Amino acid sequence: MEKHYDFISFLSDFGFKVTFGDESDTLFLRTALAALIQRAVPVKEVTFFNNEFSGLTKDARGGSNDLVCMDESRNTFIVEMQAGKYDNFIHRSKFYAFQRFNTFVKKGDYEFDNLKPIYCIGLMAHDIFPDSKEYYHVGTLQNQHGEEMDRQITHIIVEISKFDKKESAIHTNLDKLIYVMKNLEAFNDGFLEIPEFITEEWLQKAIKKLNKAGMNSEQMMHYEMMLAREAARIRSQRMEQEEAVAEAVEEAVAKAEALKKRAEKEAKKAEKEAKRAEKEAKRAEKEAKRAEKEKEAAILKASEAEKRAKETFARKLRAKGMSDAEIVELSGLSLHEVKKLK
Repeated sequence: MEKHYDFISFLSDFGFKVTFGDESDTLFLRTALAALIQRAVPVKEVTFFNNEFSGLTKDARGGSNDLVCMDESRNTFIVEMQAGKYDNFIHRSKFYAFQRFNTFVKKGDYEFDNLKPIYCIGLMAHDIFPDSKEYYHVGTLQNQHGEEMDRQITHIIVEISKFDKKESAIHTNLDKLIYVMKNLEAFNDGFLEIPEFITEEWLQKAIKKLNKAGMNSEQMMHYEMMLAREAARIRSQRMEQEEAVAEAVEEAVAKAEALKKRAEKEAKKAEKEAKRAEKEAKRAEKEAKRAEKEKEAAILKASEAEKRAKETFARKLRAKGMSDAEIVELSGLSLHEVKKLK
């Protein structure tokens, strides 16, 4: 291998297309597929299909590449590499699998007894299952006890960023693949020493295509064109994001203004209600004082009337010749009050 390395990332558009998507030499793809599905039997040949999912979904996430192919046993492989952050990737994987499944049914396999396996493989540069420590995930249809019910559709997701095995612990083709995909750029300028297993033909062929030092002018032009398209896509995304942010800010400001006006209106209404309540309270207080005075006057009047009635009764008793003591006992007046009647 060359002494100077200037490797392009496996996770770039260019990296995916010249390795996984190279139809002229499929050794790397065939070996990688066998490793990803952990099959001991090599994939002997692959047939590429046009991306039948193009146009089915609006994809503005960026950093996404995919291919669809079939091996000699008619097993379908849908391989997608996702360089951007995409938390709901599993739903996209299911969508792709179901679309492919529908093509089988449309071709006449209505008895469902001759359907070939579909493998949906996602190579993720970022974590999408943050609660799991696993970097390699395999999903099939299972029952409530975790027992497999069907594996006609298998989802395989690799979270490359979680892979942390050292070179000494790498033995399988799957580990070799993930290690190289994650660390290829670190081999540049000797930042990370190239492991011995890189000399295996399938890996050597792949990374040779990614070494800019070995590219001819046509390959370099192709790479630069892809970089330009990627830069344009990123600029477009950034503009869309900025527009979305601007719209969100404008909407937030409008809502804030509306809320402010409503709050001011409610405050004025509350202030008016408070003044009315204060006025009502003062009126009620005035009425209460007046009622209290009327009550006191009524009590006084009743007391005076009662006293007069007692005095009248006392005079009648005196007229009958009763003594002061008898009059006090019968009238309820005091002795002083009785004597004043004389």
